[in-house]
This record gives sequence, structure tokens and C-alpha cells, in this order.
Amino acid sequence: MRKIRRSPRANIKERIQEARARSIYLLPNSFTLASMICAFWGVTQAMVGSFGVAAASIFISMLLDGMDGRVARLTHTQSSFGEQFDSIADMTAFGVCPALIAYEFALKDFGGLGWAAAFIFCAGAGVRLARFNANIGFIDKGFFQGLASPAGAALVMGFVWLAVSGHLTEGLMPYVSHITAVLCIYAGVTMVSNAPFFSGKNMGFVRTIPFWVVLVVALAIIGFSSNPSLAAFVIFCCYAASGYVYQFYLWVRGLPNPVRPVKDSK
Repeated sequence: MRKIRRSPRANIKERIQEARARSIYLLPNSFTLASMICAFWGVTQAMVGSFGVAAASIFISMLLDGMDGRVARLTHTQSSFGEQFDSIADMTAFGVCPALIAYEFALKDFGGLGWAAAFIFCAGAGVRLARFNANIGFIDKGFFQGLASPAGAALVMGFVWLAVSGHLTEGLMPYVSHITAVLCIYAGVTMVSNAPFFSGKNMGFVRTIPFWVVLVVALAIIGFSSNPSLAAFVIFCCYAASGYVYQFYLWVRGLPNPVRPVKDSK
């Protein structure tokens, strides 16, 4: 039986298509890798005392992390490798790196207590990401089960930015280390809690926007224009507390929690 010989032009076309497909699959993962690079660079900057740059690098890492999933969905290049890579990158960028930056910034003066506070944050991020992966398909996408690791990192790095920007009141300056430790512990514990935090994933296109949303956005713009570091930290604090507030509201009204612990596989 004779083999059908394909023309060189057809082979070249197939190779071009394969190379293009590989490049498309690399696109979302490149954003994930860039997120890790920014966070790691932030740690190196913290080691030389550039804490403002270190905090900014985590914020940039958050933006890149938010883009990789959207790029994958737009290009239809979701993959198991991408999901695992994104999870490991999140642990690095929003668990390990912020903990190290916070430790270098203020916690190392506390000795073992500072080390423990940084580790609680790091461990909380790791447990939270593992639980998120285990609960995919079981929890309402409109809410996060516990504080998301990027939000936890934003809370701690937001305070670092506020402290180094010179906008922290003089009365609080002697307690920077204490506040940093409290924020790390709070974020670490909240990440593994069952408090429901709004994710925004179920929000579609709406024709009308509630007045309170317009008011909040206007206040945020005014705050950022006058004092960006303080406005950002206030927003991060409000979100970090919103899950407990909503959980209390559900308890008072007798409504079920939209998130729940991991189900037993048995």
C-alpha cells in the first residue's frame, strides 16, 4: 500500500499552526511567570530597604495574576498545567513573598514572635489555596471561602506602603511592628476561615448601577487623588472585614452561608 506523500508546503503550514498554538498556550502562563518575577523582585528590594518598591511589586503582581486567567479564557487555552502553575505562583507571590517583605520591614525586631506572625500569614495562604483547589465546583463562585490570598497580601502590603509614604500619624509610628504583626495574623487566620467574601465572578453586564456604588466609587477617586496610600489601605481593610460583617448578617437573618467546608470525599 503506497503512502500518501504530503507536500512540503502542507508540512510547513502544519508546523506554523503548531508553533502558533504553542505560543498561544504560553501567553497566559507568561503572565503567571511575570507575577512571580515581580513578587520575587519585591523580596530582593525589601532586603536592601526599599520597602515602598517592594510593596508596589506585590501590587503589580496582583494585576498580572488577575490577567492570566482572563487571557486563558479569551484565547480558550485553559489547561491543567496552567491551573497548577497559577496556584503555585499565587503561593509564592501572595504567601511567601509578602511574609518575607513584612518580616524584613518590621517583624524581625520581634524575634520569634515576628517570625511566627510572618509564618501564620504564609501558612494561611498555603492552606487557603489548597482548600480553594479542593472546593472547585462545590462553592458558589460569587463568594470566596475565606479571604483570598491576593487580598491578604494587599492588606499587609497596603500598610507597608502607608507607613513608608509618610502618611501614617506620628502617634502610630512606634507601633508599626505591632500593627504589622496583627495584620499578618489577622490575614492568615481570615484566609482559612469560612467567612464569605464577595468575589464579583457572578457579576455580568448591567444597564443600571445602584447609587451607593456610584457614591463609593466617587469617594474612592477623591481619596486616591488626595492620599493614595491611605485610601488604598482603608479599602483593603474594609474588604478584609466585609466577610465577617456579611457572615454576621446571614447569622442574624437566619440565612445559609454560601460557602462551606470541604466535603468528605467518602
